[in-house]
Amino acid sequence: MINYNTLNRILIIRLSSLGDILLSTPLVRSLKKKYSHIHIDFLLREEYRDIYKHNPYINKLFILERESKIIPEELSSTKYDLIIDLQNNFRSAGIKKKIKSEEVRVFNKRTIDKLLLVNFKINKLKDAEQIPVRYANSLENFQLDEERLDLFTGDIKPVIKGKEKKYTCLPARQVGFAPGSRHFTKTWPKDYYVSLGKKLNDEGYTIVLFGGKDDKDLCKEMSKEIPGSIDLSNDNDLLSTAVNMKECMAVVCNDSGLMHAACSMKVPVLAFFGSTVREFGFTPFRNKNLILENNTLTCRPCSHIGRAHCPKKHFKCMLEVTPELAFSKLIELINS
Repeated sequence: MINYNTLNRILIIRLSSLGDILLSTPLVRSLKKKYSHIHIDFLLREEYRDIYKHNPYINKLFILERESKIIPEELSSTKYDLIIDLQNNFRSAGIKKKIKSEEVRVFNKRTIDKLLLVNFKINKLKDAEQIPVRYANSLENFQLDEERLDLFTGDIKPVIKGKEKKYTCLPARQVGFAPGSRHFTKTWPKDYYVSLGKKLNDEGYTIVLFGGKDDKDLCKEMSKEIPGSIDLSNDNDLLSTAVNMKECMAVVCNDSGLMHAACSMKVPVLAFFGSTVREFGFTPFRNKNLILENNTLTCRPCSHIGRAHCPKKHFKCMLEVTPELAFSKLIELINS
Protein backbone atom coordinates (compact mmCIF):
# COMPACT_ATOMS: atom_id res chain seq x y z
CA MET A 1 0.00 0.00 0.00
CA ILE A 2 1.37 3.40 -1.00
CA ASN A 3 1.83 5.98 1.74
CA TYR A 4 1.79 9.20 -0.27
CA ASN A 5 2.86 11.33 2.66
CA THR A 6 6.20 9.53 2.85
CA LEU A 7 6.94 9.60 -0.88
CA ASN A 8 9.72 11.94 -1.87
CA ARG A 9 10.45 11.16 -5.51
CA ILE A 10 8.31 9.65 -8.28
CA LEU A 11 9.16 8.78 -11.87
CA ILE A 12 6.35 8.51 -14.41
CA ILE A 13 7.08 6.74 -17.70
CA ARG A 14 4.97 7.38 -20.79
CA LEU A 15 7.19 7.36 -23.86
CA SER A 16 4.59 7.86 -26.60
CA SER A 17 2.37 8.86 -28.34
CA LEU A 18 0.98 12.40 -28.49
CA GLY A 19 -2.53 11.64 -27.28
CA ASP A 20 -1.45 9.09 -24.68
CA ILE A 21 1.01 11.51 -23.11
CA LEU A 22 -1.50 14.38 -23.06
CA LEU A 23 -3.91 12.03 -21.28
CA SER A 24 -1.31 11.58 -18.51
CA THR A 25 -1.41 15.28 -17.55
CA PRO A 26 -4.40 15.01 -15.15
CA LEU A 27 -2.52 12.39 -13.13
CA VAL A 28 0.62 14.53 -12.88
CA ARG A 29 -1.35 17.63 -11.90
CA SER A 30 -3.53 15.81 -9.37
CA LEU A 31 -0.54 14.19 -7.68
CA LYS A 32 1.38 17.45 -7.42
CA LYS A 33 -1.56 19.52 -6.20
CA LYS A 34 -2.55 16.99 -3.54
CA TYR A 35 0.98 16.12 -2.43
CA SER A 36 3.07 19.18 -3.21
CA HIS A 37 6.11 17.79 -1.38
CA ILE A 38 6.57 15.00 -3.95
CA HIS A 39 9.27 15.49 -6.56
CA ILE A 40 7.78 14.24 -9.86
CA ASP A 41 10.01 13.35 -12.81
CA PHE A 42 8.70 12.32 -16.21
CA LEU A 43 10.31 10.24 -18.97
CA LEU A 44 9.13 10.47 -22.58
CA ARG A 45 10.47 10.19 -26.11
CA GLU A 46 12.27 13.17 -27.60
CA GLU A 47 9.64 14.10 -30.22
CA TYR A 48 7.03 14.64 -27.48
CA ARG A 49 9.05 16.87 -25.16
CA ASP A 50 6.86 19.92 -25.86
CA ILE A 51 3.94 18.32 -24.01
CA TYR A 52 5.75 18.73 -20.67
CA LYS A 53 8.27 21.40 -21.63
CA HIS A 54 6.46 24.15 -19.67
CA ASN A 55 4.41 21.98 -17.31
CA PRO A 56 4.74 23.41 -13.76
CA TYR A 57 3.74 20.18 -12.05
CA ILE A 58 6.88 18.20 -12.91
CA ASN A 59 10.32 18.77 -11.46
CA LYS A 60 12.48 17.15 -14.10
CA LEU A 61 11.75 16.11 -17.67
CA PHE A 62 13.88 13.25 -19.00
CA ILE A 63 14.17 12.63 -22.73
CA LEU A 64 14.73 9.29 -24.42
CA GLU A 65 15.97 9.29 -28.00
CA ARG A 66 13.64 7.42 -30.32
CA GLU A 67 15.72 4.30 -31.02
CA SER A 68 18.14 4.54 -28.12
CA LYS A 69 18.36 1.90 -25.41
CA ILE A 70 20.48 4.19 -23.26
CA ILE A 71 18.61 6.08 -20.56
CA PRO A 72 19.87 9.41 -19.18
CA GLU A 73 22.68 8.86 -16.68
CA GLU A 74 20.87 10.85 -13.98
CA LEU A 75 17.98 8.40 -14.16
CA SER A 76 20.13 5.34 -13.61
CA SER A 77 21.86 6.98 -10.67
CA THR A 78 18.69 8.18 -8.93
CA LYS A 79 16.64 6.12 -6.50
CA TYR A 80 12.88 6.59 -6.70
CA ASP A 81 10.32 5.81 -4.06
CA LEU A 82 7.85 4.97 -6.80
CA ILE A 83 7.88 4.38 -10.55
CA ILE A 84 4.55 4.64 -12.40
CA ASP A 85 4.76 2.88 -15.75
CA LEU A 86 1.95 4.17 -17.97
CA GLN A 87 3.54 2.71 -21.12
CA ASN A 88 3.52 -0.92 -20.00
CA ASN A 89 5.43 -2.54 -22.85
CA PHE A 90 8.73 -4.34 -23.34
CA ARG A 91 10.67 -1.11 -23.70
CA SER A 92 9.37 0.44 -20.49
CA ALA A 93 9.98 -2.85 -18.69
CA GLY A 94 13.61 -2.74 -19.80
CA ILE A 95 13.93 0.85 -18.64
CA LYS A 96 12.57 0.04 -15.19
CA LYS A 97 15.22 -2.62 -14.71
CA LYS A 98 17.90 0.06 -15.05
CA ILE A 99 16.39 2.39 -12.42
CA LYS A 100 16.40 1.91 -8.67
CA SER A 101 12.98 2.06 -7.06
CA GLU A 102 11.20 1.01 -3.89
CA GLU A 103 7.85 0.37 -5.57
CA VAL A 104 6.45 0.09 -9.09
CA ARG A 105 2.90 0.52 -10.35
CA VAL A 106 1.90 -0.40 -13.91
CA PHE A 107 -1.03 0.79 -16.03
CA ASN A 108 -3.47 -1.99 -16.87
CA LYS A 109 -3.88 -1.80 -20.66
CA ARG A 110 -6.64 -4.43 -20.64
CA THR A 111 -5.07 -5.99 -23.69
CA ILE A 112 -7.11 -9.20 -23.55
CA ASP A 113 -10.38 -7.27 -23.29
CA LYS A 114 -9.42 -5.16 -26.31
CA LEU A 115 -8.57 -8.26 -28.34
CA LEU A 116 -11.86 -9.90 -27.38
CA LEU A 117 -13.78 -6.83 -28.52
CA VAL A 118 -11.89 -6.45 -31.81
CA ASN A 119 -11.76 -10.11 -32.82
CA PHE A 120 -14.85 -11.67 -31.26
CA LYS A 121 -17.05 -8.65 -30.43
CA ILE A 122 -17.17 -9.76 -26.81
CA ASN A 123 -17.46 -6.46 -24.98
CA LYS A 124 -15.98 -6.47 -21.50
CA LEU A 125 -15.18 -2.76 -21.82
CA LYS A 126 -18.76 -1.44 -21.66
CA ASP A 127 -18.11 0.24 -18.33
CA ALA A 128 -14.44 1.04 -18.93
CA GLU A 129 -13.42 4.48 -17.75
CA GLN A 130 -11.51 7.00 -19.83
CA ILE A 131 -7.76 6.60 -20.04
CA PRO A 132 -6.82 9.42 -17.60
CA VAL A 133 -8.98 7.78 -14.94
CA ARG A 134 -7.50 4.38 -15.70
CA TYR A 135 -4.02 5.87 -15.41
CA ALA A 136 -4.98 7.10 -11.94
CA ASN A 137 -6.40 3.68 -11.09
CA SER A 138 -2.85 2.35 -11.35
CA LEU A 139 -2.46 3.83 -7.87
CA GLU A 140 -4.46 2.66 -4.89
CA ASN A 141 -6.53 5.16 -2.92
CA PHE A 142 -6.00 7.95 -5.41
CA GLN A 143 -8.43 9.99 -7.48
CA LEU A 144 -8.01 12.69 -10.08
CA ASP A 145 -9.13 16.26 -9.51
CA GLU A 146 -12.06 17.62 -11.55
CA GLU A 147 -10.02 19.51 -14.16
CA ARG A 148 -9.23 18.68 -17.79
CA LEU A 149 -6.07 17.98 -19.79
CA ASP A 150 -3.08 20.33 -19.56
CA LEU A 151 -0.83 21.74 -22.24
CA PHE A 152 1.25 24.76 -21.25
CA THR A 153 2.44 26.75 -24.25
CA GLY A 154 4.82 29.27 -22.71
CA ASP A 155 4.90 32.71 -24.33
CA ILE A 156 4.01 31.61 -27.88
CA LYS A 157 1.59 33.98 -29.58
CA PRO A 158 -0.94 33.15 -32.32
CA VAL A 159 0.94 34.75 -35.21
CA ILE A 160 -0.64 33.39 -38.33
CA LYS A 161 0.80 33.36 -41.83
CA GLY A 162 -1.63 33.09 -44.73
CA LYS A 163 -0.85 33.02 -48.42
CA GLU A 164 -0.74 36.80 -48.78
CA LYS A 165 -1.39 38.18 -45.31
CA LYS A 166 0.03 37.98 -41.85
CA TYR A 167 -2.52 37.75 -39.07
CA THR A 168 -1.84 38.81 -35.49
CA CYS A 169 -4.91 36.75 -34.60
CA LEU A 170 -7.24 34.50 -36.50
CA PRO A 171 -10.46 35.81 -38.08
CA ALA A 172 -13.43 36.14 -35.75
CA ARG A 173 -15.38 33.07 -36.97
CA GLN A 174 -12.87 30.30 -37.50
CA VAL A 175 -13.21 26.53 -37.35
CA GLY A 176 -10.15 24.31 -37.13
CA PHE A 177 -9.72 21.15 -39.18
CA ALA A 178 -7.17 18.52 -38.11
CA PRO A 179 -7.69 16.04 -40.96
CA GLY A 180 -4.67 13.81 -40.46
CA SER A 181 -4.23 10.44 -38.78
CA ARG A 182 -1.57 7.75 -38.80
CA HIS A 183 -4.12 5.14 -39.87
CA PHE A 184 -6.44 5.09 -42.87
CA THR A 185 -9.39 3.60 -40.96
CA LYS A 186 -9.28 6.43 -38.41
CA THR A 187 -9.37 9.13 -41.09
CA TRP A 188 -12.55 10.82 -42.31
CA PRO A 189 -12.15 11.18 -46.11
CA LYS A 190 -10.39 14.24 -47.47
CA ASP A 191 -13.26 15.00 -49.88
CA TYR A 192 -15.67 15.01 -46.94
CA TYR A 193 -13.52 17.54 -45.08
CA VAL A 194 -13.41 19.71 -48.21
CA SER A 195 -17.19 19.50 -48.63
CA LEU A 196 -17.73 20.42 -44.98
CA GLY A 197 -15.23 23.26 -45.33
CA LYS A 198 -17.09 24.71 -48.30
CA LYS A 199 -20.43 24.51 -46.47
CA LEU A 200 -18.93 26.35 -43.50
CA ASN A 201 -17.27 28.85 -45.83
CA ASP A 202 -20.67 29.62 -47.37
CA GLU A 203 -21.93 30.39 -43.85
CA GLY A 204 -19.13 32.87 -43.19
CA TYR A 205 -16.66 30.66 -41.32
CA THR A 206 -12.93 30.59 -42.06
CA ILE A 207 -11.31 27.15 -42.07
CA VAL A 208 -7.92 26.79 -40.38
CA LEU A 209 -6.00 23.62 -41.22
CA PHE A 210 -3.82 21.97 -38.57
CA GLY A 211 -1.38 19.10 -38.87
CA GLY A 212 2.17 17.93 -38.39
CA LYS A 213 4.90 17.01 -40.82
CA ASP A 214 3.04 13.95 -42.14
CA ASP A 215 -0.09 16.03 -42.77
CA LYS A 216 1.44 18.92 -44.70
CA ASP A 217 0.67 17.60 -48.17
CA LEU A 218 -2.91 16.82 -47.19
CA CYS A 219 -3.44 20.25 -45.65
CA LYS A 220 -1.87 21.95 -48.66
CA GLU A 221 -4.21 20.14 -51.03
CA MET A 222 -7.25 20.97 -48.91
CA SER A 223 -6.29 24.63 -48.59
CA LYS A 224 -6.40 24.94 -52.38
CA GLU A 225 -9.92 23.53 -52.46
CA ILE A 226 -11.51 25.36 -49.52
CA PRO A 227 -11.93 29.08 -50.32
CA GLY A 228 -10.21 31.44 -47.89
CA SER A 229 -8.79 28.66 -45.74
CA ILE A 230 -5.55 29.12 -43.78
CA ASP A 231 -3.01 26.30 -43.81
CA LEU A 232 -1.18 26.16 -40.46
CA SER A 233 0.31 22.69 -40.81
CA ASN A 234 3.93 22.64 -39.66
CA ASP A 235 6.92 20.46 -38.83
CA ASN A 236 5.39 19.04 -35.65
CA ASP A 237 5.43 22.33 -33.74
CA LEU A 238 2.83 21.22 -31.20
CA LEU A 239 2.83 24.38 -29.10
CA SER A 240 2.21 26.70 -32.05
CA THR A 241 -0.56 24.40 -33.23
CA ALA A 242 -2.15 24.41 -29.79
CA VAL A 243 -1.97 28.20 -29.42
CA ASN A 244 -3.67 28.68 -32.77
CA MET A 245 -6.28 26.01 -32.04
CA LYS A 246 -7.31 28.02 -29.00
CA GLU A 247 -8.42 30.83 -31.33
CA CYS A 248 -10.97 28.53 -33.00
CA MET A 249 -14.67 28.20 -32.20
CA ALA A 250 -14.31 24.42 -32.59
CA VAL A 251 -11.93 21.85 -34.05
CA VAL A 252 -13.08 19.09 -36.40
CA CYS A 253 -10.79 16.07 -36.20
CA ASN A 254 -10.29 12.34 -36.29
CA ASP A 255 -9.62 10.12 -33.27
CA SER A 256 -6.05 11.41 -33.09
CA GLY A 257 -3.45 13.11 -30.94
CA LEU A 258 -4.53 16.54 -32.19
CA MET A 259 -8.02 15.82 -30.91
CA HIS A 260 -6.53 15.64 -27.42
CA ALA A 261 -4.38 18.71 -28.12
CA ALA A 262 -7.54 20.67 -28.90
CA CYS A 263 -9.13 19.36 -25.70
CA SER A 264 -6.09 20.46 -23.73
CA MET A 265 -6.74 24.00 -25.00
CA LYS A 266 -10.41 23.71 -23.92
CA VAL A 267 -11.68 24.05 -27.50
CA PRO A 268 -14.89 22.15 -28.41
CA VAL A 269 -14.21 19.21 -30.72
CA LEU A 270 -16.26 17.33 -33.30
CA ALA A 271 -14.51 13.98 -33.71
CA PHE A 272 -14.97 11.10 -36.15
CA PHE A 273 -14.56 7.57 -34.79
CA GLY A 274 -14.26 4.95 -37.53
CA SER A 275 -12.50 1.68 -36.79
CA THR A 276 -12.12 2.54 -33.10
CA VAL A 277 -14.82 2.89 -30.45
CA ARG A 278 -15.46 4.82 -27.25
CA GLU A 279 -14.87 1.78 -25.05
CA PHE A 280 -11.13 1.96 -25.62
CA GLY A 281 -11.14 5.07 -23.42
CA PHE A 282 -9.62 7.66 -25.76
CA THR A 283 -12.65 9.93 -26.03
CA PRO A 284 -12.29 13.69 -25.35
CA PHE A 285 -11.67 14.10 -21.63
CA ARG A 286 -13.94 16.51 -19.75
CA ASN A 287 -14.15 18.79 -22.76
CA LYS A 288 -17.12 19.95 -24.79
CA ASN A 289 -17.36 17.49 -27.67
CA LEU A 290 -19.49 15.55 -30.07
CA ILE A 291 -18.43 12.18 -31.48
CA LEU A 292 -19.79 11.07 -34.85
CA GLU A 293 -19.68 7.33 -35.53
CA ASN A 294 -21.63 4.68 -37.41
CA ASN A 295 -23.22 2.47 -34.76
CA THR A 296 -25.11 0.33 -37.28
CA LEU A 297 -22.06 -1.76 -38.20
CA THR A 298 -21.26 -5.11 -36.60
CA CYS A 299 -17.66 -4.99 -37.84
CA ARG A 300 -16.67 -2.13 -35.50
CA PRO A 301 -14.17 -2.06 -33.94
CA CYS A 302 -11.84 -3.74 -36.42
CA SER A 303 -8.76 -2.51 -34.54
CA HIS A 304 -7.84 -0.82 -31.29
CA ILE A 305 -5.23 1.39 -32.97
CA GLY A 306 -6.29 1.64 -36.63
CA ARG A 307 -5.59 -0.10 -39.92
CA ALA A 308 -4.05 0.74 -43.29
CA HIS A 309 -7.22 -0.39 -45.10
CA CYS A 310 -10.78 -1.46 -44.38
CA PRO A 311 -10.82 -5.25 -43.88
CA LYS A 312 -14.40 -5.39 -45.23
CA LYS A 313 -13.49 -3.17 -48.21
CA HIS A 314 -16.54 -0.92 -47.75
CA PHE A 315 -15.27 1.63 -45.18
CA LYS A 316 -18.85 2.36 -44.15
CA CYS A 317 -17.71 3.40 -40.68
CA MET A 318 -16.51 6.67 -42.21
CA LEU A 319 -18.23 6.91 -45.60
CA GLU A 320 -21.70 6.81 -44.07
CA VAL A 321 -20.88 9.73 -41.75
CA THR A 322 -21.69 12.40 -44.29
CA PRO A 323 -20.54 16.03 -44.56
CA GLU A 324 -24.20 17.08 -44.29
CA LEU A 325 -24.51 15.32 -40.94
CA ALA A 326 -21.19 16.74 -39.76
CA PHE A 327 -22.25 20.26 -40.75
CA SER A 328 -25.53 20.16 -38.84
CA LYS A 329 -23.93 18.62 -35.74
CA LEU A 330 -21.02 21.07 -35.81
CA ILE A 331 -23.37 24.06 -35.90
CA GLU A 332 -25.25 22.55 -32.95
CA LEU A 333 -21.96 22.13 -31.09
CA ILE A 334 -20.85 25.70 -31.78
CA ASN A 335 -24.19 27.16 -30.73
CA SER A 336 -24.72 24.97 -27.65
